[in-house]
Amino acid sequence: MDNNIEFNRLYWHSRRGMLELDVLLIPFLEEVYRTLPRDDQVRYEKLLTCEDTDIWQWFMQRGKPHDPDLQRIVDMIVHRAQPD
Repeated sequence: MDNNIEFNRLYWHSRRGMLELDVLLIPFLEEVYRTLPRDDQVRYEKLLTCEDTDIWQWFMQRGKPHDPDLQRIVDMIVHRAQPD
C-alpha cells in the first residue's frame, strides 16, 4: 500500500473528536511516527483502535493499559508531551 495513503488513513484515525486527544496524537503522528521502528508504528496503530475514554485516562496517567505494547506507545506520547 502507498505510504501516503496509509499515513492519511492514520491521520484521520488520529483525529478523535476530542481536542485533548487531537493535540497529543496529531503532532506525534506528524513529527514522530515516520521515524519510529515498525514495531512502534504497529503499537501506535493498535492504540488508535482503543476507546477515547481509555486513551485519555492513560494519557492523564489515571490508569494504565493492561497490554505492555500499548503502555509503551502511551509512555512515548506522554513523554513527548511532558519531557522530564
